[in-house]
Amino acid sequence: MSPGSRDRDEAGRPRNARPRDDTGRPLARDAHAPTPDDPPALPPDEAIDLAAQLLADGRAFRAHEVFEAVWKSTDVDRELWRGLAQLAVGITHAQRGNATGSQALLTRGAESLRPWAGTTPYGLDIDGLRDWATTAAASPEHATHPPRLR
Repeated sequence: MSPGSRDRDEAGRPRNARPRDDTGRPLARDAHAPTPDDPPALPPDEAIDLAAQLLADGRAFRAHEVFEAVWKSTDVDRELWRGLAQLAVGITHAQRGNATGSQALLTRGAESLRPWAGTTPYGLDIDGLRDWATTAAASPEHATHPPRLR
């Protein structure tokens, strides 16, 4: 790859071929990543179950990747999946000690979930997630303790 060029997938979309650690930080190109960087898009319930387990295990960046895979592969409820991915990456920033990034992503995630307020798509507690995100954005130390999704 030439300097300044970007890694791209078969469809020409930008991709970073470098493996990442569990907080999403890039590793050397020849490093062994603990898990694959681009998980396949799972059916909604499976994605939520896996992401919930990853969040419980303190692996918010990996949960973000699970949500992002669904978001990028579906035409259904795209903003919902994007909002969930934003919440997970907001937690990731908090885990890295980046309070500003955490606050921004948690706020965006809560806003992305606004259209689902008062509902429970896929059994998700949208109001609870939005309340948690708003509280965590105001006090980033709380963002390292992820909420229950369902």
